[in-house]
Amino acid sequence: MAAGGGSPSIVEFFGGEDGYRCGYCRSDTGNLSHGMWAHSMTVQDYQDLIDRGWRRSGKYVYKPIMNQTCCPQYTIRCRALCFQASKSHKKVLKKMLKFLSKGDVSKVASEEEPMDSHIEDVGTCDFPYKSESQVSQSELTPLAVDQAERVENEDKESGETKEEGNVQKVEADSVQICTDKDTPVPAEPSHSAKAAHAPPKPGKGADLSKPLCRKAKDIRKERKLQKLLQNQMGTAEGSQLQGDQAFLLQNSKPKTNQPKNIEDFVFVPLPDDARHKLEVRVVRSSPPSSQFKATFQESYQVYKRYQMVIHKDPPDKPTINQFTRFLCDSPLEAEHGPNGPECGYGSFHQQYWLDGKIIAVGVIDILPYCVSSVYLYYDPDFSFLSLGVYSALREIAFTRQLYVQAPDLCFYYMGFYIHSCPKMRYKGQYRPSDLLCPETYMWRPIEQCLPLLEHSKYSRLIQDGKAVDEGGLKELGRVRVLHKRTVMPYSVYKKRRKGPSDEASVQQYASLVGQSCSERMLLFRS
Repeated sequence: MAAGGGSPSIVEFFGGEDGYRCGYCRSDTGNLSHGMWAHSMTVQDYQDLIDRGWRRSGKYVYKPIMNQTCCPQYTIRCRALCFQASKSHKKVLKKMLKFLSKGDVSKVASEEEPMDSHIEDVGTCDFPYKSESQVSQSELTPLAVDQAERVENEDKESGETKEEGNVQKVEADSVQICTDKDTPVPAEPSHSAKAAHAPPKPGKGADLSKPLCRKAKDIRKERKLQKLLQNQMGTAEGSQLQGDQAFLLQNSKPKTNQPKNIEDFVFVPLPDDARHKLEVRVVRSSPPSSQFKATFQESYQVYKRYQMVIHKDPPDKPTINQFTRFLCDSPLEAEHGPNGPECGYGSFHQQYWLDGKIIAVGVIDILPYCVSSVYLYYDPDFSFLSLGVYSALREIAFTRQLYVQAPDLCFYYMGFYIHSCPKMRYKGQYRPSDLLCPETYMWRPIEQCLPLLEHSKYSRLIQDGKAVDEGGLKELGRVRVLHKRTVMPYSVYKKRRKGPSDEASVQQYASLVGQSCSERMLLFRS
């Protein structure tokens, strides 16, 4: 898991907004969501939030109001360790190999491919900019710890709250992550659906106590390959993610009865006279690394062309400012842990370099339990390579690579699955995958969810009526608040507050983020 002890998450909650335009059904006001502006956020908090249906766009974090919005959006994750490429996925991988080796630009029949626009939920999302924070940085800087301690004593002396009086110090709480690998059940709770102080377990979709979906010999071979990759090239800043050629050459011929995995296509050695060279580099985007800064303009130009050609944006819409706020700014702190990946946790751009030129960029977050895909943009001149599908497969392979370094990191989150929008159903083709129940926040295999979604676009995916949101709000007084630069529990803030009560808003916020996050994150109150 990520290292604890850093700065806490600081958020402003905006509640349910007025409806805005839907990028799926084109309704002008049918898209409804709750939103908050994240001034800073730990990777553990964001992991727990996406396991409760939240998702970020830049620094804006939103959660669809599932039973009201026009197109319900279900969080979807792929169990990367068990992933097996489909026939159409393999066609895309083979097409890339032919292009790199021979310069072949022949197209695979489009009807046999999944949709090429990968992780493009709502285009460039107009709604984040309606609720951008106007709070100054000075108001978000907590006072010295002794100020918080005085507030703690004040609350203890009142005699009204016992545990609520524990005003936390400015440092973020450290959260222990259990690493036991229990057998998955059809309806498993999300990471955050645990008791407030119990160490949350990692996602259990992939049963690591049993053999994976391939033979043990192939798994050992793959792990040996991944270790070679890390030792020789690593996944650190600006690293190239291609495999060790000599090792692969010795092991490139699979058994005739054994299906190829992604690595067999991605890391296959190319001939000496290959027409093209593809490199994949991971660069930290927030805070921006030197490699990110050096390639910023080239990356932006790819984004601008992509938005104009693929999304038909006018030339004045995809500005540098929009690009920065939408795809470069991130609230996630850069964190490193002793059992984490070498590149650390946080927000990154995965750049695809073809013959020394950027042709595509995948925006990703590396979190304690997953790689979360945010967006993809690419040079429209290379649309024939199905870069949306190809990048998704590379990100799954990257997740499996990181798993060797960080055993808790074994899922690939693809954003939202929208069954009511046929063009967005392609995400369900990356199997095995699970959808998040919008009421219990438990995961359920997608094949068990589809009949329910065929019947109704909104559904409680967990049919057990006794199942509840285990991570929901239990004690409102324990919600942490940042007020006048002082950290305090809501029970203290409520007594200090002047003017009309804001309890309904705070209760809504805490119910949506869950008890654990509400006790770790700081809710800004003016």
